[in-house]
Amino acid sequence: MNSPIYLLTFVAAVGSGLVAGIFFAFSNFVMKALPRVPPAQGIAAMQSINVVVLNRWFFAVFFGDRGVLFGACHYLIHSLAKAGAGYLLGGSLIHLIGTILVTIACNVPLNDALAAVDPSSADAGRVWTNYLKSGPRGIMCEPSRRWPQRVHLL
Repeated sequence: MNSPIYLLTFVAAVGSGLVAGIFFAFSNFVMKALPRVPPAQGIAAMQSINVVVLNRWFFAVFFGDRGVLFGACHYLIHSLAKAGAGYLLGGSLIHLIGTILVTIACNVPLNDALAAVDPSSADAGRVWTNYLKSGPRGIMCEPSRRWPQRVHLL
C-alpha cells in the first residue's frame, strides 16, 4: 500500500472522472441547447465559452490529469511484472491518446473556425452548421471512449 502507484491511480481516477464529467456536461446539455438558438447567438455563446474555459482550474484538471497518468505510465513501464500493471498501463494509454488526439484533431479546429467568424457575417451560418454537424459527433463519443480507462483504473 506504500507504493506511489496507489496514490497515482487514485489521483488519476479522480482526475479522469472530472474530465469525463466536463465532457458529459458539455455534450449532454450545452451541445443540445446550442442548435435551439439562432446561429449568431450560438456562435457568440460558443465564442464566449471557448474564452472562459481557458482558465487555470480547467487546465489543472484537463492537463494535470494527463500529467498524473504520464507519471503512472512511466512507473508502470518499469513495473509490468506486478499484478494488474498491464491493465492500468493500458487504461492510462487509452486515456492519454484518446482524449488528447480527439481534442487536438477535432475540437480545437472547430473552435478555431468559430473564433475566426463574425456571428453576423454571411459565412456564419455555414460555419455554425458545420460546427453543429461535426462538433457533437466528436464530443458525444468522447465519454463513451473513456470507459476502458475507468475500468482499468478500478
